[in-house]
Amino acid sequence: MIRKRGVSRPQLIDSLLPSSSPSPTNAVVFDLLIRTYVQARKLREGAEAFRLLRQRGFAVSINASNALLGALVKVGWVDLAWTVYEDVVASGTTVNAFTLNIMVNAFCKEGRFDEVKVFLSQMEGKGVFSDVVTFNTLISAQCRQGNVFEAFELLNSMRGVGLKPGVFTYNAIINGLCKKGDYERARRALDEMLGMGLSPDAATFNPLLVESCRKDDIREAEKVFDEMLRCGVVPDLISFGSVIGVFSRNGCFDRALEYFRKMKDAGLVADTVIYTILIDGYCRNGNVAEALNVRNEMVARGCVMDVVTYNTLLNGLCNGKMLGDADELFKEMVERGVFPDYYTLTTLIHGYCKDGNMSRALDLFETMTQRSLKPDVVTYNTLMDGFCKIGEMERAKELWCDMVRGGLSPNHVSFSILINGFCSLGIMGEAFRVWDEMIEKGVKPTLVTCNTVIKGYLRTGNMSKANDFFDKMILDGVAPDCITYNTLINGFVKEESFDRAFVLLNKMEEHGLLPDVITYNAILSGYCRQGRMREAEMVLRKMIDSGISPDRSTYTSLINGHVSLDNLKEAFRFHDEMLQRGFVPDDKF
Repeated sequence: MIRKRGVSRPQLIDSLLPSSSPSPTNAVVFDLLIRTYVQARKLREGAEAFRLLRQRGFAVSINASNALLGALVKVGWVDLAWTVYEDVVASGTTVNAFTLNIMVNAFCKEGRFDEVKVFLSQMEGKGVFSDVVTFNTLISAQCRQGNVFEAFELLNSMRGVGLKPGVFTYNAIINGLCKKGDYERARRALDEMLGMGLSPDAATFNPLLVESCRKDDIREAEKVFDEMLRCGVVPDLISFGSVIGVFSRNGCFDRALEYFRKMKDAGLVADTVIYTILIDGYCRNGNVAEALNVRNEMVARGCVMDVVTYNTLLNGLCNGKMLGDADELFKEMVERGVFPDYYTLTTLIHGYCKDGNMSRALDLFETMTQRSLKPDVVTYNTLMDGFCKIGEMERAKELWCDMVRGGLSPNHVSFSILINGFCSLGIMGEAFRVWDEMIEKGVKPTLVTCNTVIKGYLRTGNMSKANDFFDKMILDGVAPDCITYNTLINGFVKEESFDRAFVLLNKMEEHGLLPDVITYNAILSGYCRQGRMREAEMVLRKMIDSGISPDRSTYTSLINGHVSLDNLKEAFRFHDEMLQRGFVPDDKF
């Protein structure tokens, strides 16, 4: 305890005051009192004690004053620090370089860079001059604010007064440049640093690693990591975490695991961030069981799962259609006091919508609103898509209206979802009502939306309108893709309009789009259904000559076509060829 219960701070100060004239012993006691408050982190009490001592005519040493000033600035109580500083100056206590650097840091904390020059001039008048720490503090603060140009001006000023920049200086510059995305200049700063004979540390290389990994530049990340090792710098968790993350995100999970093993061999213990990266990597690769094993190892090693870890694992479970496990994990999350966020609930809603369990999805949506987590367009799109897929268009429209009432503007995905829902049911009038609203709102139709409309016309058997819409979309500047052509070709084949199907096939090739197995299968299966096996086999040869390998559907059509003509010899020939290619026939012909 600093003071006894019931004794006021003024009483405590008065009890320490000498009955006669001040002595050196008293000064030591006062210093000790202020330092004790600082060490006990009772900074307001320390500042009050400092003020009371000043009111009673006693000065506190500059060292004790600096201790109080430094602690106040560190916790962000800058206004109080300036009050104490003014008292220090008013008392006539001689300030020093430590005082200067503490108060420069106070200016930086508040972003008051324009006032620093005046302050430094005042300090020079007191015989206290800027040192390396002063410039490092200013350079670091300017870089944190993204003011790299100002940081370089300070670097030049530093050299101008005969001070040499050190590792900390360059680390701040490199970090600032990387945050601004000026990677090449950051590399030049590293080269300059090495040319000066300075020894870089992990804090030098980590910004370069983080930036190259942010850009998914695997080659550069490995280059930086290897350079780090050549310089004798031991990579830390940030270094390994960055490299493990970039490999995992870019489908090189084996390499990510390789670096994870290197990290453990270096004696480093993985933290929550690295374990979460591994969990995400396993989930991306569809290995949720191993992701759960990593979770178990993480917990066993004392790492606390945070909301990001839970969200990552929940996403993996939902994508793997392990919704029961996802529900259990969600309950565990809540029980352990980890507050579910927007991503948690949106992930679960998406999982249940994909599974067709719209009742559970709506329950989670309600939980979201109860927790004051405002759903966004993505959440609404997910729910609307779920209802559209099960044909409940009225519920989808209700959500649309709710979204608009909530002040959210539908995006191109929202419009595409509703259009697709109506087209899937063949309700083209409603589909075009939404289409017209989309155009009116200034949302340009995408290729996906156009393909949806063409499929809708095909479902209603209206090939003429599908073809007209195809011509219109090209005029409107929407270039068709393989899906567009395949949909139309399939439609014409079903109408037995093979000539028109071949016209589209030629047009497709003229526009640089290569027919795929779906294109050829559409025409081949049409011929097979008609028993025109010679034409079907001509399509097969053209397909193989074009480098397209027949698939299970190709062989099934050929076998069924020959069986329908009682040509069992040819049917069995294709049956055997199908087996040789590794396809399993259904043998129901």
